[in-house]
Amino acid sequence: MAIKMLEDLDLQEQRVFVRVDFNCPLKDGKVADDTRIQKALPTIKFLIEKGARLVLASHLGRPKGRVVKEMSLEPVALHLAELLKQDVFLPENCIGDGAKKVVMDLRPGQVCLLENLRFHKEETENEEIFAKKLASLADVYVNDAFGTAHRAHASTVGVANLIKERAPGFLMRKEIEYFHQLLEEPEKPFVAILGGAKVSDKMAVIENLLDKVNTIIIGGGMAYTFLAARDFSIGTSLFEKDRVEFAKKIIRGAKARKVKLLLPSDHVIASEPSADAFPEIVKNGHIPKDMMCLDIGPATRRMFAKEVENAGTIFWNGPMGVFELTPFAEGTMTLAQAVANSVGVSVVGGGDSVAAINKAGVADKISHISTGGGASLEFMEGKRLPGISALDV
Repeated sequence: MAIKMLEDLDLQEQRVFVRVDFNCPLKDGKVADDTRIQKALPTIKFLIEKGARLVLASHLGRPKGRVVKEMSLEPVALHLAELLKQDVFLPENCIGDGAKKVVMDLRPGQVCLLENLRFHKEETENEEIFAKKLASLADVYVNDAFGTAHRAHASTVGVANLIKERAPGFLMRKEIEYFHQLLEEPEKPFVAILGGAKVSDKMAVIENLLDKVNTIIIGGGMAYTFLAARDFSIGTSLFEKDRVEFAKKIIRGAKARKVKLLLPSDHVIASEPSADAFPEIVKNGHIPKDMMCLDIGPATRRMFAKEVENAGTIFWNGPMGVFELTPFAEGTMTLAQAVANSVGVSVVGGGDSVAAINKAGVADKISHISTGGGASLEFMEGKRLPGISALDV
């Protein structure tokens, strides 16, 4: 894979199309969480300093190819202008004469943000004419939106293929470097922590990691499919009956490869997930038929934390329980603290895991927090992401 670096490109006075991920939550017409904007600032500021004329492009929400006023990027443009302490121009459309005029009138160091790309269905279809219209706005292409790198859309693949001078932004480069390290050069022992609701969401990841890790820790709802595969009664806990055979195959595969496969040994149970629940702690084999497991128990927390403590590399995707509710948060919070305290390289991906890291207040102690949930999982499956492949020269 041959990719040019941003520093290698001639940027002075060039119109630079930057695919960013500004899919931020909005509240009362304002940006409610600017994490994604903050992550893109190093690339944006570097291009401004180099005298480029910036054409930023992003989607927001799922307008499904039509103009939805509530999904306009106007609040994002206003917030970005405050952060940069300069004007950010916002044309009414991402293509057409209005957008072209705004872009052509930009002076070196000035910034415009195109209106929501997904107001056009052609964006998600990677339609050629739409991609050409976007590409006509720029001399250089930069992709700094790892969260959309697994999508072959017009702004992530079509435009990149039409502009010869192209490179990843600093955020995209960081994502690529960390995930490459996980898959190709991990410091041993390598511990993968997988949680969340469904085994089916992470089947390919588990299969790919079996040949790379020393330990796989499985928690959250997906643990109960594995415990069912080991013939434990799981009460009314979430599990996927049609994935039990897959779980058995993974259990056999881990044993054959001498990979530790750690599952919960005790659980926090209740009749339903509720903030007012009266939770109990039970061990495997003692889960009542009318109760469900909603968090890992204290013995499991200690076991998982001890394994993480000595890791050289950690990849974490998915919580250990219903951590949004206080009675069932302790398992995920304990693991977040253990990952933060580890001396190994730690990479955390997936919205819930990132939320847990932030809730635990340990984000500054994590080596890398990925901005792409789906993209990070597909990378860990061993797939080549189209948005990254399009940057090849």
